[in-house]
Amino acid sequence: MMTLFSDNFIIESLVKFVETSGFMAFFEGEGWKCIVMIALACFLLYLAIKKQFEPLLLLPIAFGMLLTNLPGAEMFHSELFAGGHVHWDIFVDKAGLIDYLYLGVKLGIYPCLIFVGVGAMTDFGPLIANPKSFLLGAAAQLGIFATFLGAYALGFAPNECGSIGIIGGADGPTSIFLTARLAPELLGPIAIAAYSYMALVPVIQPPIMKALTTKSERLIKMSQLRQVSKTEKILFPVIISIVISLLLPSAAPLVGCLMLGNLMKECGVVDRLSKTVQNELMNIVVIFLGISVGATATAASFLNLRTLFILALGIIAFSFGSAGGVLLAKFMNLFAKEGNKINPLIGSAGVSAVPMAARVSQTVGQKENPSNFLLMHAMGPNVAGVVGSAVAAGILLAFLG
Repeated sequence: MMTLFSDNFIIESLVKFVETSGFMAFFEGEGWKCIVMIALACFLLYLAIKKQFEPLLLLPIAFGMLLTNLPGAEMFHSELFAGGHVHWDIFVDKAGLIDYLYLGVKLGIYPCLIFVGVGAMTDFGPLIANPKSFLLGAAAQLGIFATFLGAYALGFAPNECGSIGIIGGADGPTSIFLTARLAPELLGPIAIAAYSYMALVPVIQPPIMKALTTKSERLIKMSQLRQVSKTEKILFPVIISIVISLLLPSAAPLVGCLMLGNLMKECGVVDRLSKTVQNELMNIVVIFLGISVGATATAASFLNLRTLFILALGIIAFSFGSAGGVLLAKFMNLFAKEGNKINPLIGSAGVSAVPMAARVSQTVGQKENPSNFLLMHAMGPNVAGVVGSAVAAGILLAFLG
C-alpha cells in the first residue's frame, strides 16, 4: 500500500513538474514568439561578445531580454507598469527581481546617475575653446525633430514620436530617460535601436560625410585650439547648469547630473568622488540599467510591425543627425574668412556618441590628408551633442510629458 502510494505520488509529481516547466509553454498558444525572442537575445549576445558592438550595455540588455522571455521565470511583469504608472497596489505581491530593478529606470534614476559618470569622463575644453561647436552640436539634433514628424506621419502618437525621434541623438541614457516617461511600452525596441546604431557609427557616418562634402572641404586644416584655463573649466558646468535649468527645467535632471560629474573632475578637490562615479558607480548602474531595459523587450511588445518601423526610423534619425552637423558647417563656411573655415567632417560628430563620432571624423579626414588632425576639433561638437540631446529631450518632455 505504501509502495503504491509512493509510486503514484512520484508519477503525479513528475507529471506536474513537466506541465509547469517552461518547455511546455513553447508548445502552447504563442510560445513560438518566446523562441524567436530568445534567439534574438542570443544574436545580440553574439554581437556584444564576438563583434564587440557596445558590449558594456548591449550584453546586459541582451541577457535581460533573454531572462524576460523564458516562460515561467516570472522575473518581469509589464502589467505592473501598464499605462505608464507603477501599480503599487499589486506590486509587492507580484513583483519579480527585475521589476524592482526596473524602478530605477521608471523613476529616472539610472540615466541620471550614468550622466554623472559621463560628465566626470568628459573634457569640455574643446567646446569652450571653440564656442561655435555648440551650433554644430545643436544642428546634429536635426534628426530628432525630423524623425518626430516622420513617425507622426506613420500614425504613431505624439508621445511615441518623441521617444522614437530621440534615437537620432545617439545617446542611450537620454533615450531611456525620455522613453521611460513618454512611451515606456516602447523602451525595449528604442533602447536596442539606440545602442545598436551607436555601435554602428563607423559604418553609418562615413558614407554620409563623403556624400555631403567635396574633396577640398575634407582637406580643410583647422588652426590649433587655444589653451583653456582651469577657471573656465570650473565655471562652465556651473553656468551651463544654471542657464539651461532656468531656460528648460525639464532638462535639469540630465544636464545637472552631467555638469555635476564634470565639476567633480575639473575642480580637482574631490578626486576620490570623481574616480568613483567614473568607475564603480558607472559599472553598477550600467548592469542594472541594461538588464532592466532588456527585460522590457517581451515577445508581446517587440514582435510587431511597430518595432520594425522604430528600427527603420531610428536609422533615419541617426543619419539626419549626422547630416545636420555637416550641412551647418558648410553653411557657416560661406561667411568665414579664409584660414578660419571649419572642416565639415567635424559636424557629423555633433551626435553624442562620445568619443566614437569624433574618431570617425578624424579617420575620414586622415584618409584624405594623413597630416590633418581633426580629433580635438571634433570633440567640441561631440560633447556639445551630449548637452544638445539632453536639451532636446527636455524640450520634448516639456511639450509632450
